[in-house]
Amino acid sequence: MAIYRTNPGFFEAPHAALYVVMTATVLASGLCLIQSGGGSSAPAELLFRYGGMYSGALPRHEYWRLFAYGFLHVNFVHLTTNMLCLVLWGGHLEKRVGSAYFLIIYFCAMVLGAIIGNAIHATSYLSVGASGATSGILGALLCLWVLGKLDLRFDFFAINIGLNVAFAISNSRIDWGVHLGGFAAGLIACALLDLVEKANAYALRCKFPEAVKVNLTLLACVAGLWFWTSQAQAMVLGVSGWGAAVVFAAACGAIVKLVDVGLSMKKGLAIVVTALAGANAVGVLLGGWAVASSACVARWPSGLLPLDNLLGAFCSSPVIVTGLTSFGAVALTLWICSTEILRGIEDVGFVGASLRAERSRRQGL
Repeated sequence: MAIYRTNPGFFEAPHAALYVVMTATVLASGLCLIQSGGGSSAPAELLFRYGGMYSGALPRHEYWRLFAYGFLHVNFVHLTTNMLCLVLWGGHLEKRVGSAYFLIIYFCAMVLGAIIGNAIHATSYLSVGASGATSGILGALLCLWVLGKLDLRFDFFAINIGLNVAFAISNSRIDWGVHLGGFAAGLIACALLDLVEKANAYALRCKFPEAVKVNLTLLACVAGLWFWTSQAQAMVLGVSGWGAAVVFAAACGAIVKLVDVGLSMKKGLAIVVTALAGANAVGVLLGGWAVASSACVARWPSGLLPLDNLLGAFCSSPVIVTGLTSFGAVALTLWICSTEILRGIEDVGFVGASLRAERSRRQGL
């Protein structure tokens, strides 16, 4: 088994995806705390309205709460504690597995932590916080350490896991089911991704650049949400349920292989990034169409004034706003991936060869 050493210290500086997740969490929690009227803690009614996880969420098919609850926090101390854990642990994981896999592990832990916590609760409850997702980061790091692919010392895990368990036991308000579920989900997700990377050595030619991998992951999430609706399934395939899921998975696999073939070609990196920029624009157009055909028709108030104002501005001229946003998505993609585009334009055949060589060198994560 190949051994990958990163020689990290106890603390690793945050990276791009971690900053994005932290910013989104702080903004969402901050807006909620502001709406609470300046109190030290956000009231349960407000947390419920903005997406807190509760016992009836899954029976009522409110699956969006599986994500929303992880961006909300009861008070400033709760938020600070979880963000501190995110910084302490997330930097190590993102540096080791990359931004795309970091996001996959983070949200898998968030969702499965909520599901496991919901199954453990015998009575009604309301749960918020990123603790399930951050515990998943710690579980993923432990998985890498057990596999011999992370050079962290044992005391790192002894201290952090010990403190996590101590806090969960000492405070009756801490949802230990979410902590445990997130930890297990992160460990399992990391192990599965390691298997996927090992299988990719036989299925794919090239090691995908991180920008391409992140963009494909985001597009897959957007397409999955759109495809989840019965209207989209009927429009595209006329099927639903497991049949649609299988077809969707096959389509994703075909696109990944097409990108793989493109990256192996001369100037393929520039072509792939340009195609992704166009796909991002299409995703924005589909999203704008979905919002205009649902939220703009219902026009229900969210109770959050900035969101209501934003929705009102969009619904007054959805075509113009969607078009401008799609143009912005193209420009943002090309700007973020400018290094990859220049590398692809200047390519005379070495980029594809280097990506193929990197794929052949890597065994798992």
